[in-house]
Amino acid sequence: MTNNNLHSILQTVATKQIVGTTDKQIVAIDTDSRKISDNMVFVAVRGVAIDGHSFIATAEQQGATAIVCEELPETQNPAVTYIVVENSIIACGEMLRAFYGIDFNKLQVVGVTGTNGKTTTATLLYKVFSALGHTCGLLSTVVNYIGNQEFASTHTTPDMVQLYGLFNKMQEAGCDFCFMEVSSHAIHQHRTAGVVFTGGIFSNITQDHLDYHKTFAEYVRVKKSFFDNLPSSAFALTNNDDKNGNIMLQNTKAQAHTYSLKSMSDFKCRVLEQEFNGMLLKIDGVEVWAKFIGYFNAYNLLAVYSTAMLLGQDKQKVLEIISTLTPVAGRIEFFRSNEGVTAVVDYAHTPDALENILSTLKELCPKGNKIITVVGAGGNRDKTKRPIMGKICAQLSDQVIITADNPRNEEPADIANQMVEGIDSQYQPNVLTILDRKQAIKTATIMAHKGDVILIAGKGHETYQEIQGVKHHFDDREVVKEFFNLK
Repeated sequence: MTNNNLHSILQTVATKQIVGTTDKQIVAIDTDSRKISDNMVFVAVRGVAIDGHSFIATAEQQGATAIVCEELPETQNPAVTYIVVENSIIACGEMLRAFYGIDFNKLQVVGVTGTNGKTTTATLLYKVFSALGHTCGLLSTVVNYIGNQEFASTHTTPDMVQLYGLFNKMQEAGCDFCFMEVSSHAIHQHRTAGVVFTGGIFSNITQDHLDYHKTFAEYVRVKKSFFDNLPSSAFALTNNDDKNGNIMLQNTKAQAHTYSLKSMSDFKCRVLEQEFNGMLLKIDGVEVWAKFIGYFNAYNLLAVYSTAMLLGQDKQKVLEIISTLTPVAGRIEFFRSNEGVTAVVDYAHTPDALENILSTLKELCPKGNKIITVVGAGGNRDKTKRPIMGKICAQLSDQVIITADNPRNEEPADIANQMVEGIDSQYQPNVLTILDRKQAIKTATIMAHKGDVILIAGKGHETYQEIQGVKHHFDDREVVKEFFNLK
């Protein structure tokens, strides 16, 4: 049930100045002036590209009853209440929490952050806790869930207004837990302001998003700030094998815990055997068969197990459920042709993720067979990783086909050329550039023989290709099935 009294809502907000009365009933709070109508609160947020303060007059004309801002507009409307705060987005989070009456003691939120593994870890936590009998929410890159109800996902971490709307739905559905991905963009933009996390999980950090953060050191600092801001009542769980893992815990007030495959830690795992169908793990002394491949997935599964233990779940039940789990959509999805060729569709779109999946496939690929990689890089994103991605694919594959990913507003040929620039001359004869992604996949299937493995990397679960601002339907999995003659 919402709290519609503006005065009551503002009790949780640190205000600098209030002009006008707060004795008002409001119907909603939003940061988008286009969505403002009568009796709504408009929060003027200074974004990366747009300053919401420029739209205060528009919001007033559309019926806003109150404006939250960092500085008063020169002209003020006597019918409107102006609430001046230090940081509008942080104030917005606190107001939304009070407006919806979100009780984070009842809805326990666990955030997963890191470069790779966020989606798998959050999704598997949702599946494990649902199987344990809890009503859960999931906020992920692929899909959002409230109980068993599915909601479309547009961002790794939703914008703040959408986020709290989803929390409200979770609360109404009686959810005990919410497992959510927390991206570096969301941390930097304070999109989770007002959220009291029960726990935070760090997977790993490697080069990505430098188009936004500019330097790797800044990227690390932003990730670390998530753990810095966790309350003392929370747990902070970090990958002890990542060289930046312990940096995340340096200033946290939360209860620190570690997990690892290689070093001393609170929660341990070893990979005993591995084949295409899965791997045998030893988690905290117990052998478990998991339907996943790759050491990176062993880390993800260990993070899931560790979190379940920190949240007081039964060890035996959790391990039994882990043995039944299957990979997330677009994360190492296997397709086998009638001729014995294996295609793997995976979301890997960073140098580290490509190295992880290709190293695993190289280990599993039968001797004498080839690995053929179809790969591109996203447009309007970190350009510095493109030559590194090309280099890794060439070193760990027998044949590479450079193609388009989501070129967005860039020329696909320019992106492809930047990937090729990173490839040493000795590997160049094994590299083709076919910009049409469907033709690239078709070529890979024609080149492959029995026992060969085709990796189709970069898009995973995505069902579109974005070209010059337009999204066209495209699903790597559908294309593979078409060329493999699978239903």
